[in-house]
Amino acid sequence: MTDTVTIYHNPQCSKSRQTLELLEGEGIVPKVVKYLEAPPDAATLNSLLNMLNLEPRELMRKGEAEYTDLNLSNPALSREQLIVIMVEYPRLIERPIVVKDGKAIIGRPPEKVLELL
Repeated sequence: MTDTVTIYHNPQCSKSRQTLELLEGEGIVPKVVKYLEAPPDAATLNSLLNMLNLEPRELMRKGEAEYTDLNLSNPALSREQLIVIMVEYPRLIERPIVVKDGKAIIGRPPEKVLELL
C-alpha cells in the first residue's frame, strides 16, 4: 500500500500538512510530490483533472494574484491554455490532491481523503 498513494503537497499549506498527517495516521506512507518545486506537466495535470472530474478553472485557487493578473476568468481561454498556465504557475493549483488506484480527491477538508482509502 505504501506505493499506491500520492499526495500533491505544499508544506506551507495547513490543509496539505493536515492531509499528510491524516494519511500517515492511517499507516500510509504516500509518495509526496512538492508540486511547487516540481510542477506536474500538462499530461499529468490533464490526467489529474480527469480523475477529479473537474475542469481546469475548478482546480484553480481563484484568490491567487496570478488568477486576476492573467485574467483567467476569461471564458475564451481553452482547457489546454488553462492547463499550460497551471503548469507555469503551480501556485494556482488547489491543494492537496491525493491519488490512489487511478482515483483522485482534493483534501478539503483533509478528512475527505478517507473516501479514497
